[in-house]
Amino acid sequence: MPLSRHLVVLFLLLGVCLSVSRAQQAGTANAAATPARPKVALVLSGGGARGLAHVGVLKVLEQSRVPVDMVVGTSMGAIIGGLYAAGMSPDELERQVAQLDWGGLFERREPRQLLSQRSKEEDFELAPLMQLGFRDGEFRLPTGAVSTRSLEMLLRRHTLPVRHLASFDGLPLPFRAVATDMETGEAVVLDHGDLAAALRASMSVPGVFSPLEINGRILGDGGLVDNLPVEVARRMGADVVIAVNIGTPLAGRETLGTLLGITAQMVNILTEQNVRRSIDLLTTRDLLLQPPLGELTSADFDKASDLVALGERYAESVRVAIERFSQEPMVYAQWKLQRDAHLALLTERGGRLGQVRFEGVQGERLRQLERLVESRPGQALDVDRIERDVRQLAATGDYERVDYRLERLPEQADEALVVQLRENGWGPNYLGLGLDLRTDFDGQSAFNLRLHHTRRWLSEGGSEWRSRVQLGSNLQASSEIYQPIDAAEGRFVSAYGAAGLRRADIFDENGEAAAIIKRRSVDVGVDYGMPFGVLGRIGELRVGWFESWRHTRPELVGGSIAGYDHLLVQRWRESGLRLALVADQLDYANFPSEGYRLKTELMTGRRRVEGLPRERLHRVEASAVYAHSWGRHTVNLGTRLARVNQLPVGALDEYSLGGFQQLSGYRIGQVIGSRLAFGRLTYYHRQDWVTGVARAVFLGGSIEAGNAWQSGEDVSLRKLRWGSSLFVGADTALGPLYLGLVSAPKGYTGLYLFLGRP
Repeated sequence: MPLSRHLVVLFLLLGVCLSVSRAQQAGTANAAATPARPKVALVLSGGGARGLAHVGVLKVLEQSRVPVDMVVGTSMGAIIGGLYAAGMSPDELERQVAQLDWGGLFERREPRQLLSQRSKEEDFELAPLMQLGFRDGEFRLPTGAVSTRSLEMLLRRHTLPVRHLASFDGLPLPFRAVATDMETGEAVVLDHGDLAAALRASMSVPGVFSPLEINGRILGDGGLVDNLPVEVARRMGADVVIAVNIGTPLAGRETLGTLLGITAQMVNILTEQNVRRSIDLLTTRDLLLQPPLGELTSADFDKASDLVALGERYAESVRVAIERFSQEPMVYAQWKLQRDAHLALLTERGGRLGQVRFEGVQGERLRQLERLVESRPGQALDVDRIERDVRQLAATGDYERVDYRLERLPEQADEALVVQLRENGWGPNYLGLGLDLRTDFDGQSAFNLRLHHTRRWLSEGGSEWRSRVQLGSNLQASSEIYQPIDAAEGRFVSAYGAAGLRRADIFDENGEAAAIIKRRSVDVGVDYGMPFGVLGRIGELRVGWFESWRHTRPELVGGSIAGYDHLLVQRWRESGLRLALVADQLDYANFPSEGYRLKTELMTGRRRVEGLPRERLHRVEASAVYAHSWGRHTVNLGTRLARVNQLPVGALDEYSLGGFQQLSGYRIGQVIGSRLAFGRLTYYHRQDWVTGVARAVFLGGSIEAGNAWQSGEDVSLRKLRWGSSLFVGADTALGPLYLGLVSAPKGYTGLYLFLGRP
């Protein structure tokens, strides 16, 4: 222990001794007549977000000089009570509650910037709501609706000083957490072991947070069996109990029309029944506090500061009742000094890692995961670095739980970092669904349904198989095998194939629809790739060989090109080298608030159009997006450039503009050419609207400029076309949703509805 810490502890102990000595001198004459101070137990109930009101009650208890001798809690009451028992003051708890990003604390997925590029690309294809797994011949859903990974890391960080205690009796305040054995239905009182895990297990709300395995038992939320654990406090030796009940009251009839509402009501009924039994155990010596929290629910974490304030306001209103547990300033100061001295003795800082090991993985997978962590034996203990490692491992998407603990190595001052991983119980086959739906309310509509399948860890080397089928206006099927070849650097090879049938409109020089063509295509290729950043979280570069076959024929021909429809019947083949670069650091794929995305593709090779001589093929295409926000205001800049040396008539739609935010006010594919330039400035404002199906709702608009030209001589900025849009948008669980008004000086003005990617 450093000398400075020895001195701090020594001064605290001297303070305690002096306080005790003064108290003894003042009360020697009547010591025999003064009864010992009763042992006070603080019992905190569960209730999800409503449990944050406990922090306000704690503030008033300390202001009233009420010394607490032990703490018992369930669910959120266990978290607040456990952190208080471990040494956090009510003021520190309040600061943490105010600073936390509660919206991101329970996100299932890590921040998008940490994901591999392959995972980021799925954001443009899949609806977040429509994902499930397939294992052992059955479809499976994730075991929890939200993730508690960020919560677990928060609990680890704040319980780090007491990580090596053999029992929770060794905390500054003795503590117990209550959980439920999900196999037997028994109440489990957690009194030793990993404090952070005990707090997390007590809050494993069924259907919301995954249960936690501790000592071979699957533990869920303690509120199911003992939401106000008064009896546990009695068994710990409490003389009097201060019980704080903030459980969610039963809902009204209007909420019972859905499966979710009925399930929540069933849990509330079970909870309320055991709370009543606990309240019946209280005597006239005890105190029951029940802050009125109105209509705030267990899910209202965004109202955290309000809940703390309500708890404090209520406790202030019943201060007279609380003050019968108050002690004289000298006695309370003695209690506080003893608690602080105990905490100072426990607090361990610094240290060094002697080992880094993983639990739950082995073989080749273990070797691949080792490259993802920065922590190494011999380094100083760095909690920030360990948390980065945990997030990076979680970002792989292969594990439903990633946690860590620190163990003291035998006969050494060093510690072992043990990373605990549990493979997804709903993989390794993952299924996803994507939707595209658009209409301009003027007869132009399209609908596409995408089905995705991913098989991860097809081999010990980490190979992956991805397939996609699209049904609707355009038909497509594709498949790719991805094989890592260097675990240390992340290099890989992939082989892919795709086949499709697509319909496209062809417009004449006046912008009028002249024909509808049908194009069949087959593509195959092999790529060699390397990622940028760990796990490719910045982006990736691919170089490879490709082969493409196309066949187009007219399905409907208008009068303006009648007699020339033979030009729309084409077969051609392209082959050559392909270089593709993508760098993606957007925080959200839809309505990003920060970050950038850059995508570039170069192709060179040969094209052979049936009936014509073979010709050279040179194709370049680049697009970029940049987003930046000031509070709720976001500016999004987008651009696209393309050039191809020759463009078959049947491929005109591949180099075109038109459609919502792709030159709003023009039809899809209306502006075509072998040279293309486009730019867009979009502004959107995030609304303070809470919906159950959307991350956020936005109001915004865009100004767009661009054109496409047949040859380089035609390119001129004076010939740019302009478009604009005003929209209401939402990032929903089914994908981005837009309802917009579009307009272009040389196009049209109308409404546009879009679900999916614009």
